[in-house]
Amino acid sequence: MRKAALSLLCLALSGVATSLSWGSAAQAQPEKAKTPVVVELFTAQGCSSCGKANQLAADLSKRDGVLALTYSVDYWDYLGWKDTFAKPAFAERQRAYAKKFALRDVPTPQIVVGGRVQASGTKAEAVEDIVKSAARAPLNPPDMQFVGKTRVAVGSGPAPRGGGEVWLLRYDPREQDIAVKRGDNKGQTLVHRNVVRELIKLGPWAGRPKLYRLPAAADADLETVILVQGAKGGRILGVLEAPAPER
Repeated sequence: MRKAALSLLCLALSGVATSLSWGSAAQAQPEKAKTPVVVELFTAQGCSSCGKANQLAADLSKRDGVLALTYSVDYWDYLGWKDTFAKPAFAERQRAYAKKFALRDVPTPQIVVGGRVQASGTKAEAVEDIVKSAARAPLNPPDMQFVGKTRVAVGSGPAPRGGGEVWLLRYDPREQDIAVKRGDNKGQTLVHRNVVRELIKLGPWAGRPKLYRLPAAADADLETVILVQGAKGGRILGVLEAPAPER
């Protein structure tokens, strides 16, 4: 029923004749692929304890069934090294999580798994346990489809209390080594993988089918993922990964 509702919504809003199949209106997507575990690392190049967490996230990014994303925050820049990837929006996302988890402050490095559980990025064993537990947890994600290259459709499903949000993330999948020349990590080279470069809220989601417009990418080499998530740092309900761009 949810899939049918999603199909009808997309056909109506995209102007495609109702006689066409869903597959002809949208890009082909894997059939009911298992939702990956989303692992979000909040880190900073000026943070002396972040190097091991960066490597942990890089290792997790190579694992099947895991989508590891790295956000650089800017509140460590005062120590003398301006993070080359940091944006205020990433720190805002971390603060939303801190409020949800009832934390007094935002810890760095911090790993959030599925929007449900958080741990220090320096505690690899604890993070491993959380990721394994999240992989076993049952999910009932809404159906999601890209409609051409400029829109995404999210179908119906159970919305959390307070409603949901749809987020667009674009990240660089390459492994990048950054040589830090000042601050607490002076002289060190820090590894980065799946660095988030764009974070845009597309709009609210109340459990009913809805179509969202995608802004143009600033960099054609970035990979795109759509997250459906509880409002203001809630749990992640659905994940849709776009096909990787041709290189």
